[in-house]
Amino acid sequence: MSEMIKGKCLCGNVEYEIENNFNQFYICHCEQCRKTTGSAYASNLFGDPLQFKIISGSKNIKRFDHSERAFTKAFCTDCGSGVPYLNSAGDSIVVPAGSLDEEPKFSSKNVIFYKEKTKWGSKGENDSYFDGFPV
Repeated sequence: MSEMIKGKCLCGNVEYEIENNFNQFYICHCEQCRKTTGSAYASNLFGDPLQFKIISGSKNIKRFDHSERAFTKAFCTDCGSGVPYLNSAGDSIVVPAGSLDEEPKFSSKNVIFYKEKTKWGSKGENDSYFDGFPV
């Protein structure tokens, strides 16, 4: 068994821990992931539900299931951050990668729904890069 790592939402009300041994890492460009993140894509790790535990804030978790699209999202009701949830098949915990407090261990990333990616979400030749907010 590898070590457990912790994660939380932005406000810290929902905290969890999971084994740092993820079986899948998906970068998803589908429309639903773009809508729920407000960004160009979502970054989700898939882990073992038996190695996952909510430490605090379970009452602050709201789950949204989009039945027509077989799509699920869970979030903190206080700050709106994405939080882990059990997938519809019940065999994986889906962990928003940005909610982890430490670097996850994974073997490879899979970029999915790439045909749905946006032009504005890709690296451009005239883009500027900064270590922090530009002044």
